[in-house]
Amino acid sequence: MANMPDIQQLLDAGVHFGHLTRKWNPNMAPYIYMERNGIHIIDLQKTQRKLQTATDAMAKIAGSGRKILFVSTKKQGKEIVAETAKALNMPYIVERWPGGMLTNFVTIRKAIKKMSNIDKMKEDGTFNTLSKRERLQVDRVRAKLEKNLGSIADMSRLPAALFVVDILREHIAVEEARTLGIPVFAMVDTNSNPNLVDYVIPANDDASKSISAIMVAVSEGVKEALSQRKVDKEKSGNEKLEKAAAKVA
Repeated sequence: MANMPDIQQLLDAGVHFGHLTRKWNPNMAPYIYMERNGIHIIDLQKTQRKLQTATDAMAKIAGSGRKILFVSTKKQGKEIVAETAKALNMPYIVERWPGGMLTNFVTIRKAIKKMSNIDKMKEDGTFNTLSKRERLQVDRVRAKLEKNLGSIADMSRLPAALFVVDILREHIAVEEARTLGIPVFAMVDTNSNPNLVDYVIPANDDASKSISAIMVAVSEGVKEALSQRKVDKEKSGNEKLEKAAAKVA
């Protein structure tokens, strides 16, 4: 079980700062501690508990070998989420969410295959047989595909779950996941509806420090599960070798 940040760490990161009270979503009432100077303050004890629950559930998914798709297209979270996902070898979307990313995954896979085919053209020399104008056009297509889909190039099947920063901004991603029954883990601020996600982490989703604090905790939990999975696989492999050796003997 990963170590959760304590209350002081969450306070220092500004996780408790919600939105203006006039912008609140009433469904977030259970997670609001108080109102101060026209701003809602999030109950950090509940944030801790929800973060622990979410991290444990994500660790189980990762430990079973399945993928979690991380999503954050807002500038405050893009780099943090991308770095976290890369470190965990998980797919991520930090540019524009491609419509139908989940609900029309077959088409998305075709676009990724197109990117792969362009790479093959460059490797086998076919690319060099094209005219200068055609090469420029192909390079533009490749660059656009890389920007939008490069981070999910290795995702051969639908993810087992989504982790989202700001469900209002990423509402299309949340809607697609709900349509397909894919569980959604999310940082949910006071202006959002927590009922739209499966695992709510009440937190400030606008400040980079807050996003980073939550991502560090999530990352540690998932890393532990991935490390344990690796150990279990190695142990299983060794046991098989021992059994095979015993049969030969």
